[in-house]
Amino acid sequence: MKKIFASVLAVLFVLGLSFSVNAIHEIIPSETQIVLPGPNAEKLNEYIIRDDPYRAWALWPEKGKLYKGTEPHGALLTTFVNNTASHSIKKKKGMADGSIIANENYTADKKFVALSVMYKIKGYNPEGGDWFWVKYSPDGKVEASGKVKGCIDCHSKQKDNDYIFTGKVKNR
Repeated sequence: MKKIFASVLAVLFVLGLSFSVNAIHEIIPSETQIVLPGPNAEKLNEYIIRDDPYRAWALWPEKGKLYKGTEPHGALLTTFVNNTASHSIKKKKGMADGSIIANENYTADKKFVALSVMYKIKGYNPEGGDWFWVKYSPDGKVEASGKVKGCIDCHSKQKDNDYIFTGKVKNR
C-alpha cells in the first residue's frame, strides 16, 4: 500500500511540476521567442530574412512558384505566407493580425525585381485594412513602406476580401 501511495504521489508531483512549467512559459516567454516587429520596414526586413526567413514559409495554397502575375508586381510571382497567414487563409474569416504575405516579383524572363510585403498590424491603418505595405529592391533596400497610397488604392478593390488579390480569404 505504501508503494502505491508513493507512486501516486510521484505521479502527482511530476504532473504538478509539468503544469507549473507550462504556466511559467505562458507568463514568461522563452528567450528564443521572436517578437514580430512593428510598422518598421527595416526591422520587418530583418525579421523575414534573418529571424523567420520567408522562403521557409508555405507557399500560398494552390499557387506554385513563378505563377502568372500582373502589374505592378511583375509577370511572374511567388507568394509566401507565414503561419498566421496560412491559418487565416484556411479559416476564410480574413487575415489575422500578424499575418505576413511576401510576394517575390519577377520579370517574364524570371529575373527577380522586387519583394512586396503585406503585414497586418492591429490598429495600424484601419482605413487600409490595417495593412503595412513594403516594397524592397532585390538587394533589400526599402523602395516604399507604410500606408502606401498606390498599394491601398489598388488593393482597396478587394476590400471585401481583406485587400487580397491572390486568393479567397473571406467567406462573403
